[in-house]
Formats: sequence, C-alpha cells, structure tokens
Amino acid sequence: MSYQYEKHGEEIYRQSFSIIRREADLARFSALEERVACRMIHAAGMVELASHIHFSPDFAVTAEAALQAGAPILCDARMVSEGITRKRLPANNPIICTLQDARTPELALTMGNTRSAAALELWRGRLEGAVVAIGNAPTALFHLLNMLADPDCPRPAAIIGCPVGFVGAAESKAALREWAQIPFAIVEGRLGGSAITVAAVNALATPIE
Repeated sequence: MSYQYEKHGEEIYRQSFSIIRREADLARFSALEERVACRMIHAAGMVELASHIHFSPDFAVTAEAALQAGAPILCDARMVSEGITRKRLPANNPIICTLQDARTPELALTMGNTRSAAALELWRGRLEGAVVAIGNAPTALFHLLNMLADPDCPRPAAIIGCPVGFVGAAESKAALREWAQIPFAIVEGRLGGSAITVAAVNALATPIE
C-alpha cells in the first residue's frame, strides 16, 4: 500500500495556517495577537483553543518590543527553553532555564516547594525587563506571582503563563489574569503546555506568517 500525502513543507505550512484562519474565531485579536494565537493553535492542533487564549491589551506589543531590545527569555522547563528557535530571535536573546541548576534542589527543600518553583529564585538577577515563559508547572506561576507581590522584586516585561495540568494549572492562570499588573498571555483552564508556550515565543520573535 502506498499512501498519498502532501510532501512539501511550505505547502503543509500554508495549508495549516489557512485552515486555522478559516476555522478559528480570531475576530477579537489584533493583527499581532492573531499571529501569536495562530501559532499557539497550530502547536495544540485544535482550533477550539482560540476561545481559551487571553492576552492583556498591551501584551503582544510589549513582549515583541522586549524581544527586539534583547530581553532574556526565562523558562520554567527545558522543554520550553529547548523548543525556542534561536535563529529567529531578533537580538540573540539569552534563554535561561534554572530548573537543572545545582542549587535548585536545596532551594526547593528549604522553601518546601517544588523544584520548578524554587528555580525561579535564581531568576532574580535577570528578571527585570525579561520575557517569562512558563509552560509546564503551575507551582512556578504561583511562585512568580508571590515573588512579584514584593515591591522590591524586579519586574519582567511580559509573562506567558501557560502551565498545563489538573492541579493548579487553571487556578494559577486565573490568578495571573486577575492580578494583571504585568502584560500577560494565558490559555485558560487545564489546557496549555510547553509546545503552546514555545509557539507564542517563536511567533513574537519573528513575523513569519
């Protein structure tokens, strides 16, 4: 048996985004937000994701400008940091994931929290003006919000908060949306994950559609 299928990468890409734009409800997004949303939908493989994506009014413009200015990208998981396409970054932006740092396990024990949350304590020196990309751990997003409750904590430029799962994911993203003191993007509810988060970063880094 010989299967017939589309073999040209550019045509697969064109058709994919044509389908997304035809089937997804994108009317509420600005042009830049639509570019980001389409990439997130493509990563998830579900046009229904559009209704779950929420951007603060200034998120897309602020995050894109921060990347253009060389802001570091702080990631909660290696699946996020490794998925970012480095050649698309506009200013050779540093990509930082401290989950595997040798100091993280001891910090987690001291804090009584997960390693994903503890790893964020090592971001403090790079957090000012950064783009934060949380695509795995709800505890990381919750801890970030607790950190930012301290007025002396450095402020990132923007937060992509898309942790996934059944415990704390929906609640952590709802907390970010309610707090809303820094430009943010979320996928509400249990949906999310590293691929969706990476897609948002890559879309913001380079206008590829």
